[in-house]
Amino acid sequence: MRFSSRAPSLARWSVVPLLGGLALSLLLHVSAHAADLRVGFMPGPYRDAFTNGIEPQLKKLGYTVKYVEFSQGVQPNDAVERGQIDANIFQHSLYLNATNKQQNFDLVPVVHVPTPPMGLYSQRHKSLDTVPDGATVTLPADPVNAARALNILAAIGWVTLKPGVSPLSVSERDIASNPKRLKLVPLDAAQAPRSLADADLAAVQGNFAVASGLKLTEALKLEDMTLPYVNVVAVKRSNENAKFAKDIVAAYQSAEFQQFFKANPVWAGYRLPDYFAK
Repeated sequence: MRFSSRAPSLARWSVVPLLGGLALSLLLHVSAHAADLRVGFMPGPYRDAFTNGIEPQLKKLGYTVKYVEFSQGVQPNDAVERGQIDANIFQHSLYLNATNKQQNFDLVPVVHVPTPPMGLYSQRHKSLDTVPDGATVTLPADPVNAARALNILAAIGWVTLKPGVSPLSVSERDIASNPKRLKLVPLDAAQAPRSLADADLAAVQGNFAVASGLKLTEALKLEDMTLPYVNVVAVKRSNENAKFAKDIVAAYQSAEFQQFFKANPVWAGYRLPDYFAK
């Protein structure tokens, strides 16, 4: 397998040109009806949690939820910025801030959501102790998530990082030492699960791990996830105090959702937001 080292494109997403003028104007309209709520997702577990734990609460308030699926990381943010959807759930605040800066978006997080941590996975090795020197490790190509992968490797003593490294610009150049002589291969984060067939280890973001059928409990090492990497619901800044945004926040923070989430063994190992009852 030949790994691609090209970072995920942050080019602005364009609506499919086949849409006619009338259809396009309807798509770009901020809201056709006050009770219509359009929410965007990437592949992963967040839609399931929203569908089963959040949507029932919103329906009681009169909302009709419409789901929009995306395949590339910048697309859900571009769609919120353009008003094509009202909110998205797929990213942590560091990634959100990075795309805001790079794409001149003005999106804000309104609430944290339960998030599966990044982990080191392997099809070749059953434990970290059996991983040889010179092993090949794939990791996300985008700097924010590459930093997470490198921090996992640093936590187990396989690399050391230079002090004061910015999580928004980290790269292999920021590695101070690599005593295990790891071969680090950056690739699009969505490709990480497939890279397990050819690499010794892959640093897989939690959403892509869950979407591909990997279990968090099977990771050889999970990251010690800190708050900036816990995913969020994002909306336009102008909608930060809108009723729909406040209703989404209230649904996530409700005892009903917390009990629902904790009762499902499928979500074992997730990093829970700080508002969850201990």
